[in-house]
Amino acid sequence: MSEKKLVLILNTSQEYIRHVGPEGKKFAPLMNRFFESITDVYLPLVKMFEALERDGVPFKVGLVMTPSLCTLLEDSSVQSEYLEWLDGRIELGKSELVRCAADQKLLSAAKFCLEKHQEAKLAFENLGRRILRKIHEFSKKGFIELIATCGTDIFLPHYHDMEEIKNAQIEAGLFSFKSFFGQAAEGFWLPELGYYPGLERNLRNYNVNYTVLDARSFLFGKEMPVKGIFAPVRIGNSVVAFGRNPNTDEELFGFEGYANNDVYLDKGRDVGYELSDEKVENLFGESKSRYSLGYCYWNKGGRVSDADYVNVDSNEHVYEFEAAVAKCEEDALSFVNKRIQLMNDAGLELSDTKTISLTETININSLNDVWSEGIFWLECVFRAAHKQSLEFANAKDLILEQFKFQKIHPYYGSCSDDGYGEALISHKNNWMIRYVRKASERMVDLSERFCGDTGLKARLLNLGAKELLMAQSSGWARMIENDSFPEYAKHRFIQAINDFTAVFDALGSNTVSTEWLTNLEESHKIFPWMNYRIFSRKS
Repeated sequence: MSEKKLVLILNTSQEYIRHVGPEGKKFAPLMNRFFESITDVYLPLVKMFEALERDGVPFKVGLVMTPSLCTLLEDSSVQSEYLEWLDGRIELGKSELVRCAADQKLLSAAKFCLEKHQEAKLAFENLGRRILRKIHEFSKKGFIELIATCGTDIFLPHYHDMEEIKNAQIEAGLFSFKSFFGQAAEGFWLPELGYYPGLERNLRNYNVNYTVLDARSFLFGKEMPVKGIFAPVRIGNSVVAFGRNPNTDEELFGFEGYANNDVYLDKGRDVGYELSDEKVENLFGESKSRYSLGYCYWNKGGRVSDADYVNVDSNEHVYEFEAAVAKCEEDALSFVNKRIQLMNDAGLELSDTKTISLTETININSLNDVWSEGIFWLECVFRAAHKQSLEFANAKDLILEQFKFQKIHPYYGSCSDDGYGEALISHKNNWMIRYVRKASERMVDLSERFCGDTGLKARLLNLGAKELLMAQSSGWARMIENDSFPEYAKHRFIQAINDFTAVFDALGSNTVSTEWLTNLEESHKIFPWMNYRIFSRKS
């Protein structure tokens, strides 16, 4: 009988959006989004790890932490801003208890929201503000396998003909990983799971041992994997690849997915959109638009569409935490049983296979966006799996016999959109690619022309390298495509390209403003180790 293992990988994505001090008031909606993710995802994630360890529930999980996310979590100024943000939310919560006092259901929901923010503040301070350090502790215990990724969320197939750019992004990601965690990474997460034939050679050149591919890349290649997605393979003579379950996103976040059950919290209906201007004017800073404040009292049962609700003035659909908890436990058991069934069916078909494995990937940003209870559901998954004797495994534990794996040549693909990342170069954002590719060509040229420079020129070149890496992130194109702060995304992309161009022009004219350079270095604390020579041609 086959041994069955479930590989679960949580991936993150976070643009480098850092606005602190007076500037933070101007960009409050952007920082608010990040602070919500700390409150609703990263702190609960740590809490989940602690609870599972305390209760003796075995768990193993892969975790992709992007350099941008790690940098922001470790930034002392951002940490202080987060505590100030929490204080504002706690004060709002206290006033909400007074406002909702006449309605017991609403009062209970308001108390739940207030306690969430109070607990977040206490947890953050108890961690010494160091979420990343705590995650690293769990990785050293073997519970978490930390997985590296590119320097920024670049869609690598857009640069298939630019070897130096691919190498620089991979090198930036691996060096950032080592600087944060003090170890080399065995696995590498391709942003958007963007793959094209030949990319594995770039990974192998940096001693990457395995990666994850979308099922379409995995299954549509020159050779069909004889074990489907239920076993890892080798890409030619290079790295090991795991094929992810293609149905999970729909199962979790689709129209009839777990996340959309009526009892779960509706984060789209927030008091930030409903309270009077006087009650919230001090919370929105200089923002001219409303945004969420983290006080949501309604479940998804009252929603007809994104904008319309049934009986808006009724409390029939007030959120009940106990009902959501019960549903999480039910949905977690359903998820686990389906995985057991999938692997059992695969075992019957693949009777010669010693180990049946199934790889699941979940974008935890989606948990923050649409499923407030998502992290608790994940905890219930581990607990249900333990009761059902379903074993989790880290990907690195399943590749010990990698030279016996079948060799395949995967197809171009991605996990986003219809499988090919088409939304990253659409009619809304296709203007971006020509600028960033031209800047990329120039950076490679600069790294060759000034390969031995030090001092001020080296600082200038390092800044140019940082700006280019940030401009290459597909996150800006995604934000424009999804109409999620599109003007900001356009502004940040253009700013990065303009700053890079300023570097290029300064080197050409041999003039530089040290004040301008110092100011940008101070505001962009990402990649403090930067060496522009990562963009040079490798022999």
